[in-house]
Amino acid sequence: MVGSLLHSSGCSPSTTSAELGAPPTAAAASLSDERPSATIDGAPSSPVGVLGTDHVGLTVTDLEASRALFVDVLGFRVRGQDESYPAYFLTNGHTTVTLWRAEDPEHATPFDRRRNVGLHHLALTVDGFETLDALHERLSTHPGVVVEFGPELAYGGPAKHMMFYEPSGNRIELVHRPAS
Repeated sequence: MVGSLLHSSGCSPSTTSAELGAPPTAAAASLSDERPSATIDGAPSSPVGVLGTDHVGLTVTDLEASRALFVDVLGFRVRGQDESYPAYFLTNGHTTVTLWRAEDPEHATPFDRRRNVGLHHLALTVDGFETLDALHERLSTHPGVVVEFGPELAYGGPAKHMMFYEPSGNRIELVHRPAS
């Protein structure tokens, strides 16, 4: 199954790290010359065609509790699941999050964002300050959630954000950036 997931994402089990991290080649440079200058949200797209994030995969220790948080509180829906892995594929129509259960949840090493290389946090955009405040209230009482800090100005504003840890310990930011 993992091989098929890699294949569907454009990678294969035989893809090497050198292939994934190789510097641009002359072929890639010529590709950028041929690519039309499309825009994404008003900004020019990548010259080699990278458009954005397809999905984020999070390893969790409590698959059901993490799924419940994303579905019941954050408004995602289950798009699919793989019981053999096991994993849930969640979406809210804008972002896809894959939750993978750790192979041995009882002995999984908690991530330390200050000492480990990896995902520092997942930042999700919310549609307004009222939504941010309402989610803060819901998250503050949701089982297994630890709120790091409630809504506050981000870097002097006008954006506001908050941080929390979902039931498996992944750090998540919710942020609203009002239109300028």
